[in-house]
Amino acid sequence: MTEQYEGIVNPPIDTLLEKVDSKYALVLFAAKRARQINAYYSQLHEGLFEYVGPLVDTKLNEKPLSIAMREIEEDLLEATPMTEEQINGEASGDFGGFELSGDSGAEFSDDAFSGEGFLTDTEVPDATTDPGLATDESPVAEEAVSTDLDGTPTEGTDDEADHQS
Repeated sequence: MTEQYEGIVNPPIDTLLEKVDSKYALVLFAAKRARQINAYYSQLHEGLFEYVGPLVDTKLNEKPLSIAMREIEEDLLEATPMTEEQINGEASGDFGGFELSGDSGAEFSDDAFSGEGFLTDTEVPDATTDPGLATDESPVAEEAVSTDLDGTPTEGTDDEADHQS
């Protein structure tokens, strides 16, 4: 009895090419579906259900592209060519009517954020020219006395003793 070995592409590419016109169309079709599956998994924790999950039983840690290929093989998905109207709409940048839900009288512009209260111009004093801001009266790091949590000065460490010798 001979064993049927699983190839590097499972399902086999020949059976997948019967479902679409070309390898290029297969790649686009499967990639688009894989992105939908990814979006489905990422939206699960948000409670949104905009995308359809896998249509076939999945294995643990199975890649979305593999799931999409199996869906194509089992005829659960169908590729339909774009109409001339869809092609012309994408070429012209016309994506159909788009309206915001809610208050349709709302205006959105950059001018709305340039009024009072948003990033007002405040003069910042220059420490190099104002003698009151920059003083040399602060202790140098080597001269600063360290204190314990209760405020009492601490003894020097062994490292300080090494530097003084």
